[in-house]
Amino acid sequence: MRYGIYLLFVAILMGCQQNEQQKSDQNTTKKDSLTKREVSPRLVIHGGAGTILRKNISEQRRKAYEEKLSDALRAGYSILHEGGTSSEAVVAAIQILEDSPLFNAGVGAVLTHDETISHDASFMDGATNQAGAVAGIQTVKHPILAAYLVSINSKHVLLSGEGAQQFADEQQLERVEPAYFITDRRLRQLRELQKKKHAALDPFIKDRKYGTVGAVALDKDGNIAAGTSTGGMTNKKYGRIGDSPIIGAGTYANNNTCGVSSTGHGEFFIRNVIAYDVAARMKYQQYNLKKAGDSAIAELDKKGGTGGIIALDTKGAIHMPFNTAGMFRGYYTDTSGIVVKVFGE
Repeated sequence: MRYGIYLLFVAILMGCQQNEQQKSDQNTTKKDSLTKREVSPRLVIHGGAGTILRKNISEQRRKAYEEKLSDALRAGYSILHEGGTSSEAVVAAIQILEDSPLFNAGVGAVLTHDETISHDASFMDGATNQAGAVAGIQTVKHPILAAYLVSINSKHVLLSGEGAQQFADEQQLERVEPAYFITDRRLRQLRELQKKKHAALDPFIKDRKYGTVGAVALDKDGNIAAGTSTGGMTNKKYGRIGDSPIIGAGTYANNNTCGVSSTGHGEFFIRNVIAYDVAARMKYQQYNLKKAGDSAIAELDKKGGTGGIIALDTKGAIHMPFNTAGMFRGYYTDTSGIVVKVFGE
């Protein structure tokens, strides 16, 4: 009799445990489903910050910039919409901008003192904290792709010059002659600067800042990635390298905080580690994305630096602060569609 009661008790207990487990599994499933629904993919990009004034840029030229930014947003967001990763979206968006002569990256990048090309780029994955960068390369068609492959196929983070180009060959990346990137606009700009011995204005927008490009993406799994690509500074000498290939200065991504891509006077972004500074303010001071970004740019301003950032966190918040007259920028979410801006507001 006692044995029978004992078996009945065990059976009831096991039944209760099974019910509780089923409820737990159901709750977990519901929670996971809710989390997936709440993580909405989004993409934010920039094409450089500077003295971008309405009076200095024609309506036709402004539309050209806006259309190319929109093309980049479509290319990157279509990958996110189809379930692709934030890394894939960042690389795809930046490649579109590298192929456009409107920006200082890839085709149409500014020229060095020796009238040649010197590209820099970086990439970082917020889920793994893997990062890759290339500096001073001249013949890789898409520098951002080289930086991305360094992050996943190399034990190093930053490769430069001939070594970076050798790595690109091993990765079977497309190589082109340096002349492929050089445009008449940039050549005239360089020679004007060398002749006058002071900063030459961009003939398109009459600006002294030259269109570094970047992107930050959030995918359906809540992972962030960021990347930046540039031709650097017009008339640069001595193998000068700016912030764009420097992890923490030009690019940073961490799923625990945010992803950032910078644009502006590179030396100031390096000295103040601007991209990481935004994430650090979130991590150590518990700032939200807007406060972290604004305070980092305010600090940059105090030090005499100019430029801006695009930033995105895992909650989907987007912020694009800058201390210049304007910044080519835009974002794409499932609710907003494509939003592109040029001037300060």
